[in-house]
Amino acid sequence: MLLKILRAAALSLCLPTLVSAQDAGFDSPSIVILGDSQIPFGSGPVFLEFFENIKSHCPPTPEQAQNLEVLADMKVAVIGVRSTSLHSWTARMGRAKGAICDVDPKWKVNAGTYGFINTTGNKYKQIGQGDAYQFCKMDQSAFETMFRPDYYNPKLILLSFLGNSAQRWAGDYEKAREDVEKMNAQLPAGTPCIFMTTAPSYSKKITDLRIKAQANVKRAFEETGSSCSFIEGATPETVAANQGNKHYFRVNSAGKVKDPYHPNTKAAKEFFMIEMDDICTAVYDQISAAMPDG
Repeated sequence: MLLKILRAAALSLCLPTLVSAQDAGFDSPSIVILGDSQIPFGSGPVFLEFFENIKSHCPPTPEQAQNLEVLADMKVAVIGVRSTSLHSWTARMGRAKGAICDVDPKWKVNAGTYGFINTTGNKYKQIGQGDAYQFCKMDQSAFETMFRPDYYNPKLILLSFLGNSAQRWAGDYEKAREDVEKMNAQLPAGTPCIFMTTAPSYSKKITDLRIKAQANVKRAFEETGSSCSFIEGATPETVAANQGNKHYFRVNSAGKVKDPYHPNTKAAKEFFMIEMDDICTAVYDQISAAMPDG
């Protein structure tokens, strides 16, 4: 009998201990914002400030205030992963998934993170390293891994992508539709969701391509019956604010724009001012629809 007990004990030591994220102490944010490199290059702090102070930016009616209680703890997480697209977050393998999960060979970090999940003074993180960034699992997409039942369980999701999908979506509507269909299938059912395309670039050529891509992905949201609210980030007003305005982009020592793709924080603040009504409407529409009698 003693021998059986000892054998059982030895066997138990050889087996991996499966500990859920909740058991390990991970506390899910209530608002999750995911995007690309526009977040660490400028918009991350603005996203964080906007949603942490959403009542002041989007003054609610009494009914909206009651619905907003679902977000009352205001635990906001903002994550922007370099060179990613919507396709990156739904892919289960290959280069697209690698944009999220592969360690950056030069900098060893590939993301900028803000808010509730970042308890350090350094915004730069590598996805896959740290309790809050475990989005990479074999044969699963980042969305499927992230939104598993014992991990991220947000009350509101906002996705902000466009630039790295511009060629893919502008040149082929079916690819835009494919990406949206996968997103629809992989996001947690019933969770309020907003998709907002990113801010316009400095260059007219770049922005024109993105506007074409935006039209195709907007159509995909409409034709797939997505439950997410769709917000156009490239509008006549936002294009007029950014295009050709070097004060909204990084410049070199000679004063010439060296990065036409990533608006700075000043530009992000202006972008949110222009888009504010649409963002507020989308937030209240989504949380209202998620209410039991919505």
